[in-house]
Amino acid sequence: MYNEFFEEMQSGMLPFIDAKTYGRSPVECSSFIASSAFVDPANHGRGFLPRLSGSTAEFLSIWSLMFIGQSPFFINYETGLVEMQLKPVLPSWLILEDKFAHKQGQRYYVEFKLFTSIKVTYFIEERKHLFRVIPKKYEIGLRDGSIRRVDRPVIPNDLALMVRRVVQIDHINVFL
Repeated sequence: MYNEFFEEMQSGMLPFIDAKTYGRSPVECSSFIASSAFVDPANHGRGFLPRLSGSTAEFLSIWSLMFIGQSPFFINYETGLVEMQLKPVLPSWLILEDKFAHKQGQRYYVEFKLFTSIKVTYFIEERKHLFRVIPKKYEIGLRDGSIRRVDRPVIPNDLALMVRRVVQIDHINVFL
């Protein structure tokens, strides 16, 4: 069931369309393309994004849902405090094999930048679709060099607020 879902998603959504089929890399989504009538010949055929276009907004929305989940920050109604949980929804073909360094027995990984500066690495025991898979634990590296370990699926309030503020967090390792 999930295989069919990801195959359909991969074939029909802009971020996964083959560049040859689309005519250029989907990363180069453009609001408009300068025609041969444009004054500067160096810009003929060049794509422009004067503002956030629909295709770019769609791409960013899909990317954030896939890598961080729908609501990474939420209010714990029992405590009334902000907490955080990363819930990726990634197909197995985006997961890379770590052939050199095996961190705590994890063979596979996916990396991305959260808020443009926090390196997040998902460590995965086996290559599989990440759908409804919740984290087992986190290692959060602070910019002062210290490591904070969270041995549960949810990041507590103090660290969640630090992640939202960005400046104190260097990286987050997530073990799935």
